[in-house]
Amino acid sequence: MAKPVNTSRSGPAARRGRKGARAAKPASAAPRARLAARITRVLLWAGLGLVGLAGAAILLFSTVNPPITPYMMSERARLGEIAHDWVPMEEIAPVMARAAVAAEDANFCLHWGLDLKAIRTAMAQGGNRGASTISQQVVKNVYLWQGRSWLRKALEAAMTPPVEAVWTKRRILETYLNVAEFDEGVFGVGRAAPHYFGVAAADLSDVQAARLAAILPDPKGRSAANPSDFVRGRAAQILDGAATIRRDGRDDCFE
Repeated sequence: MAKPVNTSRSGPAARRGRKGARAAKPASAAPRARLAARITRVLLWAGLGLVGLAGAAILLFSTVNPPITPYMMSERARLGEIAHDWVPMEEIAPVMARAAVAAEDANFCLHWGLDLKAIRTAMAQGGNRGASTISQQVVKNVYLWQGRSWLRKALEAAMTPPVEAVWTKRRILETYLNVAEFDEGVFGVGRAAPHYFGVAAADLSDVQAARLAAILPDPKGRSAANPSDFVRGRAAQILDGAATIRRDGRDDCFE
């Protein structure tokens, strides 16, 4: 009697076939790898594009006055209108520049944009008060947004050294004095001086300049025209600091 024919494949050839089938399965990962590579390239080019745009903006505003800042736009949308006129450094009383530096960043001429000593001190105290330099505030006001977030702080820290490398210290301080908020909807010393004292920025007295500098951390809660005891005391400290800065030469980079 004839033996039944075994049609199942159990020999070496069959085992090789099964191994080949198993080896072919990972080939399905190839499209995923190509997709991941494509996404990586897109993200890389997008990152390079953002870096290029930031670099172009830094170069542009090193000579061209920013017509408006993101915060000004948000305040104009909220209030309906804002007061802002750009005043060149030559038309700002020198004492105003020294007062601002004394109030916000006494070592302005000595650092490269980030005051690491102030940052370490602020971290040790559990906050960020006093850690932001004038250069950092300019970057925040001109290019970024208000509020506290790690993303904004990271961008601010990344953009400040390039601004310091391209802009002069005088240009940074000029921009700061022209975009800082001095009262609700009042931006720049060109509008703040007549708003509070009825004089042009070039005609500010020492006391008036010190009072304007004294309200910069909280312009909505303090008044230069009707100063509280705190503002008066702060202004007196700023006057002393401005005199010290002038005496020891820490105003050389912007005078």
